[in-house]
Amino acid sequence: MAVQQRIRLHTTDDGVRIAWAASGSGPPLVKAPNYLTHLEHDWDSPVWSHWLRALSSSRTLLRYDPRGCGMSDLDVDDFTLDTWVADLEAVVDAAGLDSFPLLGISAGAPIAISYAARHPERVTKLVLYGGYARGRSHRDGPDAQREADVLLGLMAAGWGQDNPAFRRVFTTLFMPGGSPEQIDWFDELQRLTVPPENAVRFEQGFFDIDVRAAAEQVQAPALVLHAREDAMCPFEGGYELAALLPRSEFVPLPGRNHILLEHEPAWPRFLAAVRGFLDQPAVDDDTDPRAGRVRELTPRQREVLDLIAQGRSNDEIADELVLSPTTVRNHITRIFRTLDLRDRAQAIVVARDAGLGR
Repeated sequence: MAVQQRIRLHTTDDGVRIAWAASGSGPPLVKAPNYLTHLEHDWDSPVWSHWLRALSSSRTLLRYDPRGCGMSDLDVDDFTLDTWVADLEAVVDAAGLDSFPLLGISAGAPIAISYAARHPERVTKLVLYGGYARGRSHRDGPDAQREADVLLGLMAAGWGQDNPAFRRVFTTLFMPGGSPEQIDWFDELQRLTVPPENAVRFEQGFFDIDVRAAAEQVQAPALVLHAREDAMCPFEGGYELAALLPRSEFVPLPGRNHILLEHEPAWPRFLAAVRGFLDQPAVDDDTDPRAGRVRELTPRQREVLDLIAQGRSNDEIADELVLSPTTVRNHITRIFRTLDLRDRAQAIVVARDAGLGR
């Protein structure tokens, strides 16, 4: 039987109506809000429908449009992290949920982290894709602020126009590998879901986010996934996020798209990793203490360790990562030194305790 969604409305304490939806059946999975959503429009879209149906296939997926966007009230003026977290609190209470895993995509990741830090008793696990701990206003280097100013200027100038030229910049950043149909749909989604003035306020609010301190307080196990060539939220930001979270595992994915599309190789890898993580029992106290130090490795070293845990040989690792065998051996030497490992067998045990090798 085809999965259906059930849309409801909830009014927050400050009088804002939030549209939320539940789909599927089974244990809950709550999705924190991200930019540019529309509960009804997304359901049959060529960009989001595979996400929604896959995540609803064995769980009850709860998601909602943030204030100022989609089917929620558009006439609002509060676009801050504290308000977004308060709306998440209101929606899960309206749904009657006590504890649940929490999914954060893109800007939903810092919202999910902030909620998890404030409510450790309610969040059982975190799944974070394409996210970051700090927005553009807090990133290092002058280019970050310059890029932020340019993006905000483009939004203010052309978001609401019929001509999609200005919005096409954002579409290209979100999914450079999209088909013509997907690109046209995402252009239209931007125009339909967020008024121009809200688009600027949303983006400025996301740029101002900094949850580095909150991430260090999160108690729940976290799965962090990120596309290596993501142009919207850089790969380094995802790795930083994983390094900040005390109980995290990091899964690099191939590709350039900020929104994973159904046809690309990263999509089944994403689903397998998420389903395995959500279905696995809690880690017991027998975990090798060196597993926690895997966060000290560089992203490339974690990729090498992940492939070691899968039983790959040095030559196979070199082929997979397009490296020379000498470079692979050098990475392995540094991994063993950092984690105080004697041999490959120890490396596999520690890697699997850290959630690698799936």
